[in-house]
Amino acid sequence: MAEAFDLIRLPQPKRAPGAAVARRVGLALGLVCFITAVVWLGRDGYVDVTGDRLSLLDALYYSSVTVTTTGYGDITAVTPGARLATIVLITPARIVFLILVVGTTVEVLTEQSRQLAAARRWRKTLQDHHVICGFGQTGQAVALDLLARGVSLDKIVAIDTDTAALEECERMGIVGIRGDATRNAVLEQAGVGTAKAVIITPNRDDTAVLITLSVREIHPAVRLVAGAREQENIHFLEQGGADEVIDATATVGRFLGLGTQTDGAVDVVNDLLDAAGGLVLVEIEPVQGADGRWWAPDGCEVVAAMRDGKRLPSSALQSGEILETDRLVVLQGS
Repeated sequence: MAEAFDLIRLPQPKRAPGAAVARRVGLALGLVCFITAVVWLGRDGYVDVTGDRLSLLDALYYSSVTVTTTGYGDITAVTPGARLATIVLITPARIVFLILVVGTTVEVLTEQSRQLAAARRWRKTLQDHHVICGFGQTGQAVALDLLARGVSLDKIVAIDTDTAALEECERMGIVGIRGDATRNAVLEQAGVGTAKAVIITPNRDDTAVLITLSVREIHPAVRLVAGAREQENIHFLEQGGADEVIDATATVGRFLGLGTQTDGAVDVVNDLLDAAGGLVLVEIEPVQGADGRWWAPDGCEVVAAMRDGKRLPSSALQSGEILETDRLVVLQGS
């Protein structure tokens, strides 16, 4: 399995590594040119093994072998002035050149160690978060909805194999996991075992079923919501352990049909789907009133009541048969 920092892409400030490398290469070439100029200006103080007068090419050759090695001895400083220039100018330049080369290597190793340490720290503190399996258009919409509902960025983790999707994670400030969500090792890297909820939004229903089974094996009690593209596959996801299955095709179809009948209803539904809009559907616990009955607090319009995961008939709402252990789906306005 790949190292943690290779799988986990933590949001980081944007850097330009190409520009940094180019800057260092430019500095190194500048030092070579500087030494070449020093040797060329003081060429009378150097001797070549051939006995010929130093040319510009010889000066460039001397500077390159001097900064990269200890020299070959074929060009030697013989006069006091040339030797002084070597001590005062060329030797410091050679040291700086080595620092640039070694510093780049050390920075790369340090960056890898830093990423690995950051990934380990992040993994140890990861709990009660939301894992999105598949960060395409649907997964990104899920993330935006969670953020609009008050979920913090550090409580959202996305899994995808696509580089563009992971880059979108980084742009949004969300931790991205590079890998196949059907693999237990990748799900464990995303902290599914300590997650609050898992949302499955792949491009294929068979992949969604396999992810559902894998998630349930790791965390049997996690809240699991899956999207289905084909109605005939819904029962496979339910049998696999999904708490909620959203029929994407049927939902869009009904919404389009609704749009042909009434504009007002479409506006209301759009408002409900937009967590940042004026109307929000939430699930709450009932509160006990002065008459001893359990009901929703003031300012909430009850839409449905849930008992043991099943919706109660409207007659139960009208007759006031709500229990303390029931859950109320209410409509709140901003």
